Amino acid sequence: MAPNRVSHPWGMGVTDAGRRFGIGRQARARVALTAVNLQPMRVFGIDCGTEVTGYGVVESCDAGREAGLNCLALGAILLPKAKPLPQRLAQVYGELCGHLERWRPDVVAIEEVFYSVNAKSALKLGQVRGVALLAAATAGVPVAEYAPLRIKSSVVGYGLAKKEQVQFMVARLLELAELPEPADAADALAVAICHIHTAQTLEQQGVAR
Repeated sequence: MAPNRVSHPWGMGVTDAGRRFGIGRQARARVALTAVNLQPMRVFGIDCGTEVTGYGVVESCDAGREAGLNCLALGAILLPKAKPLPQRLAQVYGELCGHLERWRPDVVAIEEVFYSVNAKSALKLGQVRGVALLAAATAGVPVAEYAPLRIKSSVVGYGLAKKEQVQFMVARLLELAELPEPADAADALAVAICHIHTAQTLEQQGVAR
């Protein structure tokens, strides 16, 4: 059975985006890295933000089926600035709990705080991350955390890649017809893909030993 795929009619075509963002054959060849013998895994990725928190669900397929990555869902939690911070945090918690209950992932993958942001922004972002971690703990799902540079390196092959490049490679790896939107959802998918790639690497190392 062919894997489910999510596409967005308002997005940019993946082929056109590759030309525009200058991602060549070497980077696109990373798509082949997904075909690794690995037990099926469902990962719920979260990209925390004080105004938009993106999420995405990625499932890996084992080599006995159709090896690769399958995008099950993506979206964003929009947090109105007019709402007081406690209400925004409650919204993030409530919506994440609902999504986790629906998709029942094996693991939650979340991006760590980027330390170059100013202290005030880092504090607010940390509060959103805390709520996301609480939602995962409430659902009884283990959490894996990854630095932004590691996520970009895993997905694009370059730790300082731009958001547009991340969107393009996420679309290639998940075989989406259009670039995933919004960018926050694409980043969440990238976190999930990073976790699966990490698990694949550990699996390969275990086999090698």
